[in-house]
Amino acid sequence: MALELTYDLIARRIDHSLLQPTLTTPEMEAGCILAAEYGVASVCIKPFAVPLAARLLRGTCVEVGTTIGFPHGGHLTAVKADESRRAMDDGATELDMVINIGQAIGGEWAAVSADIKAVVDVAHAGGAIVKVIFENCYLTDDQKVQLCRICGEVGADYVKTSTGYGTGGATHEDLILMRKSSPPSVKLKAAGGVRTLDQAIEVVELGCDRFGASRTAEILDDLRVRLAGGS
Repeated sequence: MALELTYDLIARRIDHSLLQPTLTTPEMEAGCILAAEYGVASVCIKPFAVPLAARLLRGTCVEVGTTIGFPHGGHLTAVKADESRRAMDDGATELDMVINIGQAIGGEWAAVSADIKAVVDVAHAGGAIVKVIFENCYLTDDQKVQLCRICGEVGADYVKTSTGYGTGGATHEDLILMRKSSPPSVKLKAAGGVRTLDQAIEVVELGCDRFGASRTAEILDDLRVRLAGGS
């Protein structure tokens, strides 16, 4: 690979996903413990469980992330802003917000920009970062490019491919397009479909500073074997 493969190169780009609708509280607790043991970048957990994650991860290197307007993005902007405040009050430092998908498809760009900016402004005032979820499976390339431009204008921290719950996840073509279309100040996150170590390496090589994963243990166990000289 073009980059030197190290444990931190992969682990510190993982947002360990704890968003599956059927997850119980004990399962989310176990997921937080796993994230700390493996030293990943963050967990992305259901909003009601942010206090649990904040308690379990206090004193570790793992950030607490949650979702805003998830998974369809159709919440009122004021609700998204309030959800952001409440999440930060509960201990979240990273917010993954879903755009208003229908407004983007309909070309209502002023409304889309205002929606994203409202969450970015609230988050930055509270010391959190924002990853803006596009849900690319429903969008044209021109719409994705426009969203990247808007995210740069309003100061979003990341652009993100998908929720992981649409009809498709991250593709190499989308990651290349989003990296090319975003200013250097905006980072890139892949979500949906990163299930193996080789897939993780591929998205990192394409410029991702973060990627979502639910198979974190398998990916990082395989990485340890590879770094030790195994197959």
